[in-house]
Amino acid sequence: MTTACPTGDPWVRRFHPARQDSGRLVCFPHAGGSASFYFPFSAALRDAADVLAVQYPGRQDRHAEKGIETIAELADRAHEALQPYADRPLTFFGHSMGAIVAFEVARRFERDGEGPVHLFASGRRAPSASAGENVHRRDDEGLIAELRRLSGTDDRLLGDEEILRMVLPALRSDYTAIETYRATPSTVVTAPITALTGDADPRVSPQEAHAWRGHTTGPFDLEVFPGGHFYLSDRVTEIAALLRTRLTAPDPR
Repeated sequence: MTTACPTGDPWVRRFHPARQDSGRLVCFPHAGGSASFYFPFSAALRDAADVLAVQYPGRQDRHAEKGIETIAELADRAHEALQPYADRPLTFFGHSMGAIVAFEVARRFERDGEGPVHLFASGRRAPSASAGENVHRRDDEGLIAELRRLSGTDDRLLGDEEILRMVLPALRSDYTAIETYRATPSTVVTAPITALTGDADPRVSPQEAHAWRGHTTGPFDLEVFPGGHFYLSDRVTEIAALLRTRLTAPDPR
């Protein structure tokens, strides 16, 4: 059962009952993605953590809201929404655009002196790496073509005009936010970072994923899995096992 938590909070979803004696894993979706993308991870980790997923404006039950077009505003608002959950150790996991959102939210928590104990950055180049992409400037057909290229959306949904009309505004806002985002090489967090990527991801190579090393003053490691941009959809068990080791390990700082 999906619940917002606390009652009325539009930003946070909890899919399974929370353990009272564990840390919290906060998951940040990709461009065009929603909190429900992380339901399988919540199910796999329900005995190890209180798994929360962020729900951005403009999708699913928030489809009537306008999407946010800058990473700074998205991170500011997510940071504000997540503050009530910082009474336990937080671990962040973000995929694609979500990796950058997680990084920026981590920076804001660290500014307040209560940063996450670990950051998992999946399927995204390092924050200071810009590829000059302009998907957000394409017409609707161009956006749909990008979804097909990355294989992150069910083809049945891509053929449903009504669903597409609901999804495309949020998708365009997300691409605007991530493609206009800029960070300098000196922009860092103190939290340890684990970068994850698929070995056939058309958006990020293992070498590009390794560049996250320069964005933490703490420990860093890289995990490469078979697959493309959405490799994690087929690797839930393996990634959950990796998360489990970090969730139960003491803070290395």
